[in-house]
Amino acid sequence: MTLPDVDPARLEEEWSADKEVLASLAENGDRSDIVRPVDVSFRGSEPALDRLEEDAEELGFEVIEREEDEEGEISLFLGCEQTSDEAAIRALTKRCLQIELIYDVEYDGWGCTAETGLIS
Repeated sequence: MTLPDVDPARLEEEWSADKEVLASLAENGDRSDIVRPVDVSFRGSEPALDRLEEDAEELGFEVIEREEDEEGEISLFLGCEQTSDEAAIRALTKRCLQIELIYDVEYDGWGCTAETGLIS
């Protein structure tokens, strides 16, 4: 599958939000070199999310769950294992924005827990 080019302005907009999340992780003692589960979410129509769910593995993700909010908007949560360093998160965000274009869904961000390397 050929991935489309992402609008650089859109990527920078997302990267601005990503940097805030990375700063918050760092404040909580995150070691960005530790591989951990990272989840991403997309909103969209049932048919669009069905297509994305079918192709998730090919795109490097596993399906976590589908959720409907109070307004009836449906979100699909996907996960992967990776680090939280800037290069890895920037690549993840770019891939998700490409998915947004291919599947006609709306990328709604990523999340993970801070990993300190300490056993609690």
